[in-house]
Amino acid sequence: MASLPSGTTKNKVRLAYLVSHPIQYQAPLLRRIAQEPDIDLTVFFGSDFSVRAYQDEGFGVDVKWDVPLLDGYRHEFLPVIRDNGTQTVTTPLNHGITSRLRGYGGAPPFDVLWVHGYAMVNALHGILAAKLLGIPVLLRGDMWLRDRPRSGTKLVLKRFFFEGLKKLVDGVLSVGTLNEAYWRHYLGDDVPLFLMPYAVDNDSIQERSVEARAGRDELMQELNLDTGRPVILFASKLQRRKHCNDLLEAYKRLVIDWTDGPTPYLLIVGDGEERAALEEEAARSGLDGVRFCGFRNQSELPRFFDISTVFVLPARHEPWGLIVNEVMNAGRAVIVSDDVGCQPDLITDGVEGYVYPVGDVNALTEALRRTLNSPEATAEMGRRALEKIRTWSFEEDVYALRSAIAQVTHKITA
Repeated sequence: MASLPSGTTKNKVRLAYLVSHPIQYQAPLLRRIAQEPDIDLTVFFGSDFSVRAYQDEGFGVDVKWDVPLLDGYRHEFLPVIRDNGTQTVTTPLNHGITSRLRGYGGAPPFDVLWVHGYAMVNALHGILAAKLLGIPVLLRGDMWLRDRPRSGTKLVLKRFFFEGLKKLVDGVLSVGTLNEAYWRHYLGDDVPLFLMPYAVDNDSIQERSVEARAGRDELMQELNLDTGRPVILFASKLQRRKHCNDLLEAYKRLVIDWTDGPTPYLLIVGDGEERAALEEEAARSGLDGVRFCGFRNQSELPRFFDISTVFVLPARHEPWGLIVNEVMNAGRAVIVSDDVGCQPDLITDGVEGYVYPVGDVNALTEALRRTLNSPEATAEMGRRALEKIRTWSFEEDVYALRSAIAQVTHKITA
């Protein structure tokens, strides 16, 4: 267990956060929450696989994050029953959460439990334990109603499940518009909602994006890119649902009759099951402007944002898409499909970028053409993207969390 410098916890709200494993996007938020003078945060993890090198199922390569995942906040890894380095309904599986919520080793009991998700045994164990101990529960997750097809029986069972769940939860921390609609659909108006937006470390990414300018020429040389040619960027896992194949096809159509200045490049950052097929298609089509850059770690991404003209996420069934938050912090225009969950909150068609119907390659091609035909308008979209993302930050997250804690405990003010 890691601890922060000792200090009095008197008059502080003791907040427990239960989550499956350290998550690269959450770590800076947890550090920020730990700075609140009247919140005493302890994070309980089910597994430590993400702090070690591990095989990421989506990227298909060994991953070890190069950003600190555990610094700056109190945390503990729960005793393990089952942990094979994956996430399923029953993995990781731990014990000891009840004793810790009650007050482990002479510590006072917690005042509130915040749980990430509800579809794992660990999460449900924590929720039930908290309710038995009389501790209010806050729930957060990125679910939405654009779900995968399910049978009528499964939908009925899901309804039945939520009838029970809403009796156990005192508040929900929604991450955005589509997520709020999900909670309203299944929980009704009985459980209060607080908008705790899906955000990234805006300040850090903006700072690293500025620093990246100094190494721009070096990266251009590494990738064999000519200065003056626009750059289309994709950065995500190369899984089927990410539909990088749609972007590759749109790029092919775009450059066939491109006459509006230097031909654009397409940079594909990431790895995964679809990489070989994408490389084969690019070679077969004679697309010499495509660069496959492989997996790049978290701290490297601002270098690619810096050299890009426009970022594209053509995914299907993407509950949020935090990479969009990141690239907006670099002040770049964004093109997303209408099946990317962050779109209603972050991207307005024609303002911060363009939105097109998922799977419509012709519409994606046209969005690329419109973006690259007008460098001035695209730069303005990037400025608007940066302006928008500044209002979608950790400060809004902390305010929402404080508001929720204040309502369920009456021990702090929002």
